[in-house]
Amino acid sequence: MFKDNLIQMRKLLQMTQEDIAEKLGVTRQSVAKWESGETIPDLDKCKLLADIFGVSLDDLANYESDENMGLALPPKGKHLFGLVTVGEKGQIVIPAKARKLFEIAQGDRLVVLGDEGQGIALVKADDFLEMASMIKKMK
Repeated sequence: MFKDNLIQMRKLLQMTQEDIAEKLGVTRQSVAKWESGETIPDLDKCKLLADIFGVSLDDLANYESDENMGLALPPKGKHLFGLVTVGEKGQIVIPAKARKLFEIAQGDRLVVLGDEGQGIALVKADDFLEMASMIKKMK
């Protein structure tokens, strides 16, 4: 996965192996070996690569793109949890990884927000109400 993500991000940013090598202080051959899977850079170089690409170190090392969507690594702090199917009554199942990351548990109440141009967002009700209260106090 690392080598595929490295190649994908380098090409996405229209960088050459030489460009990467120069930024990391290594040879172009080192980058070529990383991309072939022959070797893996040390942790410090991996961190620098993640910073150059604007992605998390975990995603650089482990991200597997969904073959159906074929999307590149998401930017740091952004997530693509996969596809969900809307049920007959409009229900969806929030993927386990999203529930864990955002600490959503059974019984939690969520506010559904919508923007016709950007889509739907879910926010924990308590967080939303706290934010609304802060805004109200500012007025």
